[in-house]
Amino acid sequence: MAERLPLQGRRVAEVLATSTGGVGTHVRAVLPALAAAGADVRVCGPAATEALFGFTAAGAAFTPVGISAGLAPAADARAVAALRRATADADLVHAHGLRAGLVAAAARRLGDRSRPLVLTLHNALPEGGGPLRRVLRLAERATVRGTDVVLAASGDLAENAWRQGARDVRVAPVSAPPLPPPSRTAADVRAELGLADGRPLVVAVGRLHPQKGYDALLDAAARWAAEPRPPLVAVAGDGPLQDRLAARIAAERLPVVLLGRRTDVADLLAAADLAVLPSVWEARSLTAQEALRAGTPLVATRTGGLPGLLGDAAELVPVGDAAALADAVTGLLADPARAEALAAAGTAQAATWPDEAATARQLVALYRELLGAPR
Repeated sequence: MAERLPLQGRRVAEVLATSTGGVGTHVRAVLPALAAAGADVRVCGPAATEALFGFTAAGAAFTPVGISAGLAPAADARAVAALRRATADADLVHAHGLRAGLVAAAARRLGDRSRPLVLTLHNALPEGGGPLRRVLRLAERATVRGTDVVLAASGDLAENAWRQGARDVRVAPVSAPPLPPPSRTAADVRAELGLADGRPLVVAVGRLHPQKGYDALLDAAARWAAEPRPPLVAVAGDGPLQDRLAARIAAERLPVVLLGRRTDVADLLAAADLAVLPSVWEARSLTAQEALRAGTPLVATRTGGLPGLLGDAAELVPVGDAAALADAVTGLLADPARAEALAAAGTAQAATWPDEAATARQLVALYRELLGAPR
């Protein structure tokens, strides 16, 4: 018989660095299940993450710890000290992302080394070489070796963790929370975007960051810009590339609009003719999951965990290949029957994925395994 409160009396700390997307969304999504299992949960991370995701509204306490997205030795030293204080009475610490893991592993070395430390890897290191990548690789190796269990969001992340010397690695898919039903009609959304003339709408959702491959998307849009009724690409998201992308769109008069961070992704996907995910790398993209669940045909890059996640239910193109991306988009738009078949395949594929509840149950079972019987 299953334990009713397998984590009763246990104090659990969830740790994250600066996040505006998938990591923060995942952490918030698992909090209710941890509390329902009896755990006393505290989230530690930058104050902005609490303002954005509302961890306390999901039943957790929150302690601000300034873990930035980039390496900063002085700031990291302060973060280690702050996290050590914030987790002094925790029975288990779970760090989400390499930056949070680096700080959490350092804090454990200075404190109770017997306390379990779990690390979820959501992203791979950026491509390229140079001194920074070497430093990041050393930090990654030290972090995964200083962790009891590494949870990897995709198979390639798991394989890399094994290569870096991790002791226990498990693939743990991150499920996208279900989107709310659309609140507006497709016609209303398209009219807002100036598409009352019936022009095709292509939607991209994601942070304006180099990992998301938006340069290739703009290159693709430039290939169809001169058409009489070119598809409009609407990008929902904000981030460090905002000004550069906006300047290029204006200078080249590209059929692309940057919408900023949006809360109506369900409306946008429902109104779109197709969605596009041009990322350089993804593990288990929340955007890809949302698109397939919404029944929106998807064109994505063949990278990371996407082929395993999507199977034959999306049109996959090589990373950085703007011509292939443009051809895939225009080909689907010109073939409604094929787009409809792809959308149906996407819905069927999405039905095979674990939902949020299954993801949370896996986490509860892991914590119970590491902590033993509830108090």
